[in-house]
Amino acid sequence: MQHTTMPAPALPEPHQANNFNLIRLALALLVIVSHTPEMMDGNRSRELLSLLTGGFSFGEFAVDGFFLLSGFLILQSWDSQPSAVPYLRKRLLRIVPGYLLAALLCAFAVGPLAAEPAGYFAAIWPRGLGWSLLTLDIPATPAVFAGTHYASVNGAMWTIRYEFLCYLVLLALGLAGLLRRRALMAAVLAAVLLLYAAAACGALHPLGLDADCRQFPMLRFLAFFGAGMLYCRWRAQLRFQPPWAALAAAVLALGTWLGFAELSLLVGGSYLFFYLAFHGPSWLAFWRRLPDISYGVYLYGWPAGKLLLWYAPGLGQFAATVLTMALACVCGLVSWHLVEKPALRLKTPRRPLPAPDASFA
Repeated sequence: MQHTTMPAPALPEPHQANNFNLIRLALALLVIVSHTPEMMDGNRSRELLSLLTGGFSFGEFAVDGFFLLSGFLILQSWDSQPSAVPYLRKRLLRIVPGYLLAALLCAFAVGPLAAEPAGYFAAIWPRGLGWSLLTLDIPATPAVFAGTHYASVNGAMWTIRYEFLCYLVLLALGLAGLLRRRALMAAVLAAVLLLYAAAACGALHPLGLDADCRQFPMLRFLAFFGAGMLYCRWRAQLRFQPPWAALAAAVLALGTWLGFAELSLLVGGSYLFFYLAFHGPSWLAFWRRLPDISYGVYLYGWPAGKLLLWYAPGLGQFAATVLTMALACVCGLVSWHLVEKPALRLKTPRRPLPAPDASFA
């Protein structure tokens, strides 16, 4: 009898059921897990992953994961309509309305609650605030949370501008025609990945780039965003099986243990992300029906946590983390239904009704 081997399952097409929303929500919650102990006393080493890895935190893990998934999803969006104006329209509608609501609330509601209201409003610098909003940065406000660690009105917002810069890089590659030529696209992104790998290994330290690329974070974010793009472009050729997922997990664990956490996340962790996104356990199907509140949770986790610790400084780390998660989820739900979801409806402009047929006039 001739034996045949069943082919390994390929990565499903993007329109099929997936777990992206759940993964992104988990990443947003991990950011809160990471930020809470730092907000309390500035000691990040008490955060679990930092404790296990000697410095690499759940916050860094989560942000890297966000950029990895974004690279996949944003290239998918470009492929559906490879034109500059529709692409920018979609990207602006997805990222700006939620950001602006959160930024304005931080500037005009959170800020006064963390400072003297009268003096606070008198000290606002309109031009500085306006520029920070225009550049998708942390809102420029008067001093807040005086005497606390990381006294910022929203210290998590600094990554939003880099997310949008990655969108612009993808747009430039698309307009140059590189996204239609897989070999050229792979060459460009491979160069970015190799440059980041060199920095992560310390080879670029003489040039001023440390392993975390803190002096040039765009390189770090573009590396993960580019890796997601590569997964999207080669999704038809990818095969996902439990043995390969186990190997990827081993690469991630070993690399993290050896002190190359982010590099191993890029190499092994990226495979695990997409394995879980498309081949997760069946019980995850329930979460696919829930709204996508991850962006709002990320935007409101910091101000919720800072205000909570400002007015209840005696809270323990566990209680502060759980309560911050709950508050951020409520804010994320409100943001989704009042701002983000309505904005998404504007992505596809309504087509005008066809003109009446002249033969029936």
